Order: sequence, then structure tokens, then C-alpha cells
Amino acid sequence: MKSPVSDLAPSDGEEGSDRTPLLQRAPRAETGDLPNPGIKPASAVSPELAAPVCCSARYNLAFLSFFGFFVLYSLRVNLSVALVDMVDSNTTAKDNRTSYECAEHSAPIKVLHNQTGKKYRWDAETQGWILGSFFYGYIITQIPGGYVASRSGGKLLLGFGIFATAIFTLFTPLAADFGVGALVALRALEGLGEGVTYPAMHAMWSSWAPPLERSKLLSISYAGAQLGTVVSLPLSGVICYYMNWTYVFYFFGIVGIIWFILWICLVSDTPETHKTITPHEKEYILSSLKNQLSSQKSVPWIPMLKSLPLWAIVVAHFSYNWTFYTLLTLLPTYMKEVLRFNIQENGFLSAVPYLGCWLCMILSGQAADNLRARWNFSTLWVRRVFSLIGMIGPAIFLVAAGFIGCDYSLAVAFLTISTTLGGFCSSGFSINHLDIAPSYAGILLGITNTFATIPGMIGPIIARSLTPENTIGEWQTVFCIAAAINVFGAIFFTLFAKVSVNVLFRNGFAARTQVS
Repeated sequence: MKSPVSDLAPSDGEEGSDRTPLLQRAPRAETGDLPNPGIKPASAVSPELAAPVCCSARYNLAFLSFFGFFVLYSLRVNLSVALVDMVDSNTTAKDNRTSYECAEHSAPIKVLHNQTGKKYRWDAETQGWILGSFFYGYIITQIPGGYVASRSGGKLLLGFGIFATAIFTLFTPLAADFGVGALVALRALEGLGEGVTYPAMHAMWSSWAPPLERSKLLSISYAGAQLGTVVSLPLSGVICYYMNWTYVFYFFGIVGIIWFILWICLVSDTPETHKTITPHEKEYILSSLKNQLSSQKSVPWIPMLKSLPLWAIVVAHFSYNWTFYTLLTLLPTYMKEVLRFNIQENGFLSAVPYLGCWLCMILSGQAADNLRARWNFSTLWVRRVFSLIGMIGPAIFLVAAGFIGCDYSLAVAFLTISTTLGGFCSSGFSINHLDIAPSYAGILLGITNTFATIPGMIGPIIARSLTPENTIGEWQTVFCIAAAINVFGAIFFTLFAKVSVNVLFRNGFAARTQVS
């Protein structure tokens, strides 16, 4: 059955390559019909010849990286919950105010809240700087991480990035004792370690992910971040409640070290260097990627920066992350100071939205590749529609969450739906880097994630400055700003996104490459 949308070809003639036709039928013999003069031609690879999924090396990589990003986000977000318990509740009302617009909504406490953890008199502005400091390190290593991964492989870079973050996490209680400056510096160092991880993973997938399996493999891989949030938020709340906040950092730091050992022992940078991959799977992966990889050794920096499709990803990534990071860092605060949940309930309820996002990422990845492979929907159509759903949908429900007042059930429900729908973006703009330039996917993600990190740096500070009294009206402003930015990013990406492999080889770069 042929989808009607497959007949909608863009005016610039790039639709042919966006469906990855070389994976479905033999390529045309004429040189002029090749999608890109700087790209190596490939033999046809029929979907029927695809290597099995069960016990395959590429899916083993997906699941190991899934747990890697699980650890990564556990290390990143645990402070959001722990900070609620680290701050002295008797800090001056001028700096830390709980809104009393909503009634107390806490279940009867059967076990006394452990209060042995040290308390700090940090005002709201200081807390904003602590939460945002991570991103000052994170932004620095994005592009260098992508470049190093494209040259040397992503395995060690990603592994040691998470390992370093785990080690720094273990020293968080000590840094807090030294003072705000030490804690801010430590969080910035953690950001340096985590900054290389996404570009490194994208670089690895450029060698491992067959084009018609990209959405599935990458959605599995990166969904670990959402599950890490789901588990670490409530678990951090439980640890704070029954033990004290210092054990939050000890626990997750040790888990990170254990994952690092498994990663180093079981993963390889490419199919060629993998020790246990079957010959059939290796041939399947390598054959499917031959028409995707550039023979050019140097990085086309100028064509990259002039590429409008790349800037479409930048705008979408920035816009999506504004909402994502605002909720990621401040949702526990909103739950406590506006909806007035206690620390134990706070952790669980703050995690519910990310459980939905995790499920949505997994399912949308499967749906996206099925639409392309079985129903002949174009890759461009899939990327655009999934990005629209994943950005405009969350904007609508985020605004709704701010305007339902103190209805606790609806607040949690709308925030959950908003974050859940964001999971569609994992098969939208989030993996568009691999569509337009697989050989440089790590570098491209480094570029887009550099801009997309800015919301993490300034979002919490702006949100804190807009909510001095923590009233519902003030939070409505925060949510409306985030929603407006989301909608703008969705529209911009829809208008200018492309999926052709040759997008980054224009403006004279193609003339400097040779057909292999």
C-alpha cells in the first residue's frame, strides 16, 4: 500500500535521497543520479537481508548505551531533589518563600523525615546558580567531543566522560561543605565530563546504525536518559527521606563506576573491531552505510555553518531544551513550593512525566522506522511531523498546567502529558544530524547541543527571577515563555529541515571531493 505523502516531493529535488533508496533497490548507474559526488556508492541492501535483531551487536550497543545514559541523567538530576533537602527551611522568608495559594497536600507521615544531613542557608538566587553551573562545563566540551569522537571513536570518550562525572559526584558532599564556590566548580567539572557523551554516542551510531534502523536504535539508546530521570528523582527523594541527602551522591556515583567497567569490556567503536559480531550482521551494517559516508578526510566547517538545515536543528534543539531543562531542574521546586508536596512525594511525582517520555521515545522510534520502511513515508515527512508533535503538544499542555490552579491531579496529569509528547522529538530533529551528514554526526550534535545547552545555563536563573514569591501567576509566566519558544522552534524546523546526505557538501565543498 502506497502512502499518499510519498508523492509530495520538495521543490529542491532532495526527496530521492531522503528515503534512503539504496537500501530498497539497486542504485542507478548514471553518475549524475548519485545523491552526492563526495559520497561512496553502495550496493543495494534489501530489507529482507537485514541481520536479526535478537542478540545482535548493534542492539547490544543500544542497550548498553541505554544504561549509560540512564547513569548519565541519574548523576545530572539527583541534585534537583537533594537540593530541596540541603537548604535550611528557616532561611529568611525574603529569599525562600513557599506559596500558600495551594493547601498542604501531603500524605500523613508515618516515618519521621531523617534530618541528619547538614543544612545550608542558600537563597533562591544561589540555588539557581548551583543548578545552572553544570551547564557552564557542559557547553565547553560539546564541539571538541564531537571532533575527537569523529577522529578517534566514541567508546573511550563516552566511557571516561561518565566515569569522571561519577567520580566528581562522590565528592559533592565535601564540596558543599567547602562552600557555594566549590560546589559550583564541581558541578561545572561534572558538566565537562558529560558534555562529550552525546556527540560521542552520535559518532558511534554513524558507524553502527543502518539508516532504516536509526530511529529504533537511537530512541532505545537515548531513552535511558528519561528512565534515569524516572528512577533517580523518586529514589533520591526516598534516600533523602529515610537516610540523608549525602547518600544520594554516594549511591549514584558508585553505580556510574560499575557501568564504566561493563562499557569498557563489552563495547567496540565500529563493527569491524567488534570481537563477537557475526559476519552477516557486520556485512549488513557496512553495506547499508557505504552510500552514507564521505571520502573527504577534512571537516567541512564552512559548509556546515552555512547550512540552513543544520540551523533548523539548532533552533529546534534550543527551543525544546528550554522547556526540558526548565522542568528538569525546577519541577521538584514547583512541586514543593507551589503544590506543596513533601520531599518523598516530590521525588515520585516529579518522575512521573519522564516515565511517559521514556515510553514515548521507545514507541515513537519503532513507529518512525515502520512508517519509513513499511509504509514508504519519506524520512523528511517523519522528521517534521514527529518534531511538530513533540514540541507543539508539550507547549499546549505546559500552558494548561499553569492555568489549572491548585488542582493537583490535573497539574501532574498535564505536566506528564507535556513531557511525554516531547518523546516524539527523539525520532524528529534529535537524529536529523545522521540524516544530513552521517560522517560528521558527532560534530553536528556538538554544534547543536552547544546552543541547546544555553537554556540549561540561563533557564533556571530566569525562572527563579520570575518567581520570587512562587505564586501560580508567576509560574504561569514561566510556562508560557517556554511554550512560546517551543512553538517557534517547531515551526522553524518544519520550514527549513532537510534530510539529504549531500546538504553539507554544497558551496564548493563537493568540488574538492572525489568519487571513490
